[in-house]
Amino acid sequence: MPNRSRNRNQPDPSITQLTPQEMAGLPAALARKVWMYQLILDHIHNGVAVVDTNGYVTHFNEPYGRFLGVDPKAQIGRHVTEVVENSRMHLVAQTGRPEINYTHRIKGQDMVVQRIPIYENGQVIAVFGQVTFKDVRDVSRLARKLSLLESKVKFYENELISLRATRYTMDSIKGVSAAIRDLKNEALMAAANQAPVLISGESGTGKELFAQAIHDASPRRLHPFIRLNCAAIPRDLFEAELFGYERGAFTGARSEGKPGKFELAHGGTIFLDEVGELPLEMQPKLLRILEEKELERVGGTHLIKSDFRLITATNQNLERMVAEGRFRKDLFYRLNVIPLPVPPLRERREDIIPLARHLLAQMDQTGAEEAFVIHPEVEEILVNYSWPGNVRELANVLERVHSGMSGRVIHLEDLPFSLRKPPKSRPGPGRWRLKDALARAEREALRQALAETGGNKAAAADLLGIHRTLLYKKLKRHGLELDGGLAAIEDV
Repeated sequence: MPNRSRNRNQPDPSITQLTPQEMAGLPAALARKVWMYQLILDHIHNGVAVVDTNGYVTHFNEPYGRFLGVDPKAQIGRHVTEVVENSRMHLVAQTGRPEINYTHRIKGQDMVVQRIPIYENGQVIAVFGQVTFKDVRDVSRLARKLSLLESKVKFYENELISLRATRYTMDSIKGVSAAIRDLKNEALMAAANQAPVLISGESGTGKELFAQAIHDASPRRLHPFIRLNCAAIPRDLFEAELFGYERGAFTGARSEGKPGKFELAHGGTIFLDEVGELPLEMQPKLLRILEEKELERVGGTHLIKSDFRLITATNQNLERMVAEGRFRKDLFYRLNVIPLPVPPLRERREDIIPLARHLLAQMDQTGAEEAFVIHPEVEEILVNYSWPGNVRELANVLERVHSGMSGRVIHLEDLPFSLRKPPKSRPGPGRWRLKDALARAEREALRQALAETGGNKAAAADLLGIHRTLLYKKLKRHGLELDGGLAAIEDV
C-alpha cells in the first residue's frame, strides 16, 4: 500500500506547483521565472504529472487534465493512485528505477508512458511522468514509417551505387536513323506528362534504357526509379513484391514487415519489365492501384497512398495475348496510353556502326585518346548481319572482339567465325526443287520465329505450333544452333 501518512492536501512544499497567491509573494524576477515554467508545462502536448517521494501530485498539466476530464489544479496534493488509474509513479519513487516506454492502460486505451525519477544529491526527490502518445497505435504507425524509411535508405544506397555505374539519359540513346530520332522525340514528350508508357520491342533493343531516360527527363527525376522484372518473380511472391507485407503476414516474412515496390516508388517512377509475364490473377490488382493510387500491404488493414508514374515494357504481343484471354483488355488499354515501340536493330541498320563505336568506347578502360577503328570489311559484315539478339547481341560480340584485340583496329579475323563465314554461292538448278524450297522455307520460318520471340525457344515453338523437342531437332537439322545469330541467344 502506498504511504499516505501526510495529509493528501499537503504534498512536499519544496517541489509543489505554486498557486497565483503564492507567486504573488515572490520577487518579481523569480515569480516570472516560475510562471514561465508552469506555462511550459501546460503547453507540452502530452500529459505530464510530477509526484513527490510519497506519490503525492505536485504538478499536473492542463492537457493531462483535459484527457482525464478533471481539473488539473484540483489534483495537486492528491495521491497519484487516486488521480490516474493503474499508476506506478509512487513505486518508481520508492525504487528509483526509471520505466521508459511502458504500456499503461488508461480509460480503456493502451498508452505509452515514461516514469523518470528525479535525483538531488543522490536521493530521489520526485518522479516525472509523461504520456508520450495518445495511443499505442500511434507507436505502431511510427514503427511502420520507420521501417519504410529504413527500406528506402537501403534502396537509395544500392541505387546510388548502381547509378554511379550506369546512368541512362536521352543522351545515352545512340543512333542516327530517323526511327531513333523520332522515338527520342516521343520519349521526351512522354517525359513531360504523367500518363503510363508501354515500351514494346524485341529482347535486347534497349527498352529499360528508354524507361530510365524518360524518368531522368521527367519532373520525378529526383525521386526513386524502381525496377521490377515480372519474369523473375515467383507467382506466389508477386503480391508481396508489388504491395509489401505486414509482419507475420506469411511464413518466412520479415518480422518488421516490408514495403512493396509501389510504396517505395512514391514520388518517382516504377518500371515493370516483361509485364506480359504478370499472372492473370494479379492483373486486376495492378489495374486497381493504377486507378486509385492506393494499396494495401499483404496482411495489412489500412490503405497506403502512393504517387508514382508507371512505365512498362514487353517483348510479347499484348494485343494477341488479349485476344487469347491471357491478358486483361482493360489493363492493356490502361498501360498503353503512350505506346513506345522500339524497332529491332535490323530495321535501322544505319545505327549499327555508331552504336558499335559507342559500345567500344565504353569498353575501353585504357584511357587512350585514340578511338577504335573498324575496318571497312568489318563494317560491311556488321551492317549486313541480321542481329536477332539486337543491341545486346551486338554488345556481346564487340565485348568478345575487344577482349581479344592487340591493337586499335578491328580486322576481319577479330570477328567471331560465325559472323565472317564466306558468302554463299549463287544458286544452282537444284535450288528450285520442291524439297529444297520447303527446307529453305522451314529454315526461314525458324529464324523468323526466333527473331520474333527474341531468342526464346519455348515461345518460338509455341508460335510455330510445334513441340519444343521438335523445334530443337529442326534447329539442329538446319544447323541453326551453330549459326552466329543464335550463338548468344539464351534458352529461357
